Amino acid sequence: MIVVLKPTISDDEILRIEQSIKEFGYKAEIVKGEARTIIGAVGNQKEKQQHMNLLGQLPGVEAVVPIMQPNKLGSREFKNEDTSFKVGDSTIGGKNLTLIAGPCSVENENQINEIAKAVKSGGATILRGGAFKPRTSPYTFQGLGEEGLKLLKNAGDEVGLPIVTEVLDVKDLNLICKYADMLQIGARNCQNYALLKEAGKSKKPVLLKRGMSTSLNEFLLCAEYLLAEGNMAVALCERGIRTFETATRNTFDINAIPVLKEKTHLPIIADPAHGTGYWQYVSPIAYAAIAAGADGLAVEVHDKPEIALSDGGQSLKPKKFNIMVEKSRIIANSIGRDI
Repeated sequence: MIVVLKPTISDDEILRIEQSIKEFGYKAEIVKGEARTIIGAVGNQKEKQQHMNLLGQLPGVEAVVPIMQPNKLGSREFKNEDTSFKVGDSTIGGKNLTLIAGPCSVENENQINEIAKAVKSGGATILRGGAFKPRTSPYTFQGLGEEGLKLLKNAGDEVGLPIVTEVLDVKDLNLICKYADMLQIGARNCQNYALLKEAGKSKKPVLLKRGMSTSLNEFLLCAEYLLAEGNMAVALCERGIRTFETATRNTFDINAIPVLKEKTHLPIIADPAHGTGYWQYVSPIAYAAIAAGADGLAVEVHDKPEIALSDGGQSLKPKKFNIMVEKSRIIANSIGRDI
């Protein structure tokens, strides 16, 4: 349910309402909008109607409204205004589009430093790179682990970019949180509910990628696991789904962007690299995603993709990345967004 507060409510009255919500067995999430402050009360208590009536009688409460959608905290019913949040000095959501760029894997110090400089000069706002890699084959490169985290963090600090990297296992979460500004939950872990809960508790911003066979409603409920732990800094990433088509690595679901924008207030990031699997298709899909309403892009960039240890075939060279950003800026400006 949503508890809508009166504009004249005092801090003491807000505290009393929050305490009552918790006493009834719900989790309370306060959201301050431009015109109104609301409190989301999330839980499956049997006496919900009774609780709604009691909360409605408290001083400072204007109305109590049930949330009909299964994704309570992520729904437009809970919060109609688009969410934005900080990742380091960068903002995800809002008028400016986010550009997440970097290699699939951190391979060595020189590689990540050179790519960090290149994507920064090209307009990237967040540096990406994998230190723990989920690979289809156990015999391929699995990442550098903590050493990769250190190299990624140092490269980001050197060029002034916050970093995002993937977490695969709950046991690695505390280590990754020491270095990363944002956690990435990959497609294979989209429905790993234990990992989602712990990532939510960390309060680190999260980039949640859609699973390869995850419906949009299931995707929204995956995000709900993060939100239910009090972590409202969540961005959803469309990265392609598995279909019968074999011409591309995955099928990028352009429909997902406007559908998700209608259903949730959370920012939507498009990943055309994994969505296609081939570098020559990355830019066209990136343009389409921006036109469809995406709040940002996540692309892979490598200075020598022909010898990359992972995903070289879908990585843009720095020059191609720069061209993509310039053309993306034209499309973004035409619909009232900036890069």
